[in-house]
Formats: sequence, C-alpha cells, structure tokens
Amino acid sequence: MTPNDTLTLLTPPKAEHRFFNDADKAVAYLETLYEEATKFLVDAFNRVASGERVSARFRAFYPEIRMVTTRFDKIDSRLSFGHVSEPGAYTATVTRPDLFRYYLRQQIGLLIRNHNVPISIGPSETPIPLHFVMAGRGDVTLPENGELSLSLRDLFDVPDLATTNDDIVNGERNRNPDGSRPLAPFTAQRIDYSLARLAHYTATAPEHFQNYILFTNYQFYVDEFEAFARAQLADPDSGYTAFVAPGDTVITDPAAPVPPLPRLPQMPTYHLKRAHGAGMTLVNIGVGPSNAKTATDHIAVLRPHAWVMVGHCAGLRNSQALGDFVLAHAYLREDNVLDADLPIWVPIPALAEIQIALQDAVAQVTQLEGYALKQLMRTGTVATIDNRNWELRDQSGPVQRLSQSRAIALDMESATIAANGFRFRVPYGTLLCVSDKPLHGELKLPGMASGFYKTQVSRHLQIGIRAMELLREMPLEKIHSRKLRSFNETAFL
Repeated sequence: MTPNDTLTLLTPPKAEHRFFNDADKAVAYLETLYEEATKFLVDAFNRVASGERVSARFRAFYPEIRMVTTRFDKIDSRLSFGHVSEPGAYTATVTRPDLFRYYLRQQIGLLIRNHNVPISIGPSETPIPLHFVMAGRGDVTLPENGELSLSLRDLFDVPDLATTNDDIVNGERNRNPDGSRPLAPFTAQRIDYSLARLAHYTATAPEHFQNYILFTNYQFYVDEFEAFARAQLADPDSGYTAFVAPGDTVITDPAAPVPPLPRLPQMPTYHLKRAHGAGMTLVNIGVGPSNAKTATDHIAVLRPHAWVMVGHCAGLRNSQALGDFVLAHAYLREDNVLDADLPIWVPIPALAEIQIALQDAVAQVTQLEGYALKQLMRTGTVATIDNRNWELRDQSGPVQRLSQSRAIALDMESATIAANGFRFRVPYGTLLCVSDKPLHGELKLPGMASGFYKTQVSRHLQIGIRAMELLREMPLEKIHSRKLRSFNETAFL
C-alpha cells in the first residue's frame, strides 16, 4: 500500500448521463460537465496553493460522448465521415468543448441524422490531469515563491504519457478499455497535450487557429501574409475579422502595429480569422522534417479542413528555372521521422481536390492556362530528405535514387507534412517554388537571392491563399476524401 492509498478521494458531485437528439443541447451539456469538472480542480488547487492542509486526493473526469447502434444502417457511400460501419457502442472523451463547439455540433449532428439514435453525454472514467486544466488560466492562485510544499502528483492526477498516444489514428487500437469502439481519432488527453504544445511552439492560443493551414519554411512569406491580412481587414466586405500575431496580439485595425516579442517562438504562427474558423493560418515551421512533424502532430488535433506546404525547394531538372513552381503529385520519403508511425511502404496519394485547387490557383494568379502553364509549373515527385547538406556527400547514391524516383524537386518538409496529413486524415498538398538548382551549379547565394525573393514570394503566397479560398468554397464531404479513410474508421473527422 502506498501513502496515496490512504487518502480520501474527493470528486465533483456525480453527474448523470443524458440522452440527446439535438446536437446543440448535447454540446451545451458537454460544456457544463467540463466546466464543473475543471472548476472543482482549480478550486482544489487554490486551496492547496494557499497553504491549506489537506488529507485527500482530488479527481475530476473528462466528459464523454457515447453512441450505441444495433443496426447496419444504410449510409450514403459517398460520405467519408459522420457514421459508423457496424453495430456496437462507440465512445470518445472530450476536452475543451468550448473550443471545439462548432466541430462537435457538426459531428454529433451527423451521427444523429445518419443513424437516427440519441447520443449519450455524461462523465467518463478518464481523469483530467491538473496540468492541462491550469494551462493558460488566470483564476489560479500561486504561492509567492511559486513553489508548493507538496508534490502535485500526491494530490492530483498528472499527465500520463502511457495513455497519451496516437494508437487510434495509427490503426493500433480498435477498442477502448471498456470494450467500446473509438468514436473520434484522438482522446481528450492527447488533445490536451497538443493544445499545450501548440501554445508553446507558436506563441498563439489554440483558439486562434483556423481551418485552412499554410506551412512555409521562410520568414519572407510572413511579411507578405501580414500585408495581405491588413488589406483584407481594410475591406469591409472581405469577411475577415482579425489578424493575430505571436504573443496573441489581435489586430482589427489594419493600421495597428504588431508589438515585437523579446524573442520569437520556435514556429511563429499568424492567423487571419473568419467566422467558424474559416480563415487561414500561416505557420513558419522553419527548416527540417522534425519541425514539420512537430507542427502537424499538434495542429492535427484541431481537425483542420486542409493544410498545404508553400515553401522553397531545390529544382532537380536542368529545364527548370529559378522561380518555377512545383506541384507535388507524389513523395519520396527520406525524412525518416515518421517511419515508426507510418511505414515507408505506405503510399501517400495525391488528393484530387487539393491538386485541382492548387492548379486553378496558379492559373488564376499567373493568368496562364493549359499548355502555357507548363512554362511556369511542373507536376511531379517531390523528395524530402533529412540532411540539409546532402550535396556535400558522395552524390552517386542520392542522385541515383532521385533519378529513379523521377523526382523533380527536393526539400526538407513537404513529404513529412503530406505523410502526417495522410496519417491524421487531414487533406494535404504541396506547391513549392524553385529557389536553387544545386545539381546544376545554381546555388542560392545572398546577393543572388534577394531579387528572386522580392519578385516571387508575393505571387507564390497569393497562389497558396487563393487555393485555400477555393477549398473553402467546397462542401466538407468533398474536401475530406474517402482516400484518407481506412477499413474501420472513426465516425468523427
């Protein structure tokens, strides 16, 4: 017996499970349960932090969504989400229902409509770790020296990485501990973990992230994105409501300055907001597949509708010119960071909806069509590698593989972002811009690059933005392709 076994376990008053045929009311009850549970933990922490002697452990539970169906319902086979494939009980723990309100209403509403059964909402048996509750709260009382006389894990539940994993999205878990099937791709603990990491890496709160994500590997794109955002805010008919910069600086006045931070976060992130998250987020992930994986690992829990890489690459063909565009339709994965989660033999298909949006955006921005567009854009395989200075090694091995794969461009992020999009069921795409040609003696040098950046960055980013606008106009059931869904898929996106 451990000392903790002798402590009384204090929990909030037991809440009842309720059945709903209305998604709005179901989400409202989820919010009530979560608020009651987190308030209980915050109040308990404040008591401990103020020096009150306690002889109890405090525990509160995530709310849970549960659906039970006894029939093989006939569902529109064109739909890739919003339904389950066979009879049974399906559950999902929920965190931050206020943040996911619109998403939850949508997903629960589809279940009710497609299966004609009520949805049960109530407390789960999964404890809420105190650390996730405290993140970003202002109603917390800390001792003056910032230290506690007792270890938090003696009194509260703390994050358990053994149960915070990607087993569901990786297809390694088809049953929950209670025998039910997963209803959503992520557990509440996994989501909470990523919400905390997002704030750390991007210096912006998860509330600001939009459903259409642009990734870049150069700061130059940030300046252009901010200029575009300010122009949109100046247009009362644009539909955009605010621009958010690192440090959670929210701008609604197009002329308002962005206060500089003492130091930028690892992945500076900027948001051009629109109602219901229909705006755009730009993430400067920097250079390398590790950053690309980190960013997408955490953004995926927000369930965005699309993410696209718009960055620079090395052109591998002599026929390419600096400034040409590359639309990836296949990926050579030599990044190595996802091999344990998504084996290298898994194909990463091009998604027609994203490809068409990107190609149409290039045509609209450049005013080129058909065969003329081939002068500026080439479609082909993009190779992603984990060695930035691969050119300095014996080139016989890498160059042979690049030739055999028919690769036309090489970078350090695109295949990682696409592969994680495939793994997390987030529609993905890549449009790169050739910034150097190392195999042909055209290296990217400071003096040579400045003119190139000035003339190409703005147009490239405008293409990415236009592609996101085209995707936003599509119905969700068309964007979220069935190619991203497996045999036994969760009902929630």
